[in-house]
Amino acid sequence: MAAPTTDPTRIELSAERSHSRAWPLWAAAAGALGFVSTVVTDDRAGDTSDPDYMVTVADMEPLGHEMYRIGGLTGFVTVGMLLLFAALWHRRVAQRFTWSLGAPIVTYGFISAAAALTLAYGWKASLGNYLHGAMEEGTYDDSGLYVYYVMNDFSPYIGWFPITVALFGLVWMAFRERLVSRALGGVTGFFALVIFGSVVVTGVPGLPFAGSMVLVIVGIWLAVGRSPITQEVTA
Repeated sequence: MAAPTTDPTRIELSAERSHSRAWPLWAAAAGALGFVSTVVTDDRAGDTSDPDYMVTVADMEPLGHEMYRIGGLTGFVTVGMLLLFAALWHRRVAQRFTWSLGAPIVTYGFISAAAALTLAYGWKASLGNYLHGAMEEGTYDDSGLYVYYVMNDFSPYIGWFPITVALFGLVWMAFRERLVSRALGGVTGFFALVIFGSVVVTGVPGLPFAGSMVLVIVGIWLAVGRSPITQEVTA
């Protein structure tokens, strides 16, 4: 009797069908946790009630380290989620629709954001490690802590800019390639234009952090909506 054989094509098709609707939720999870890591855990030095207050080296001593430590750790988890979604997107979309221009833009956008945010959240975690009362208190004087504070000031916000580029990639996929629902493409395009336009008008480079919340919308919409890229593969 001949030994039973396993058809790798059927295994691949079965794997594609399994949980094929839930994987975009990783983008939503990364966006939600990223907002917490960037905004919720952002502890500002000095008199935050005065918008004209100038932060100085003297403001480093009373600055608490706890939120920075939490934000750095959750930020690293966020980076992991972004990379996981990028891998899933590459496997399930970019490799499936190899002719698409928008699909690799999304992939590269997520990977670029993960790289930038790794540094940003690393600096944030460093403040949580070096500030007064933290584990390695005294490693740097207040002038050194001030440098870390300035580096952290906008970096977790700026690091989300590649996600804005990825959103434009989704717009292209919606209206030019018909791989994403046009309703989602319209919503995504609106927010992407608002984010980039706000940077142009105000000159504030940290506004792309809002893309983290757009990811929540995109991830959920892709998971429950009807876009060709999330349709089940049929044998």
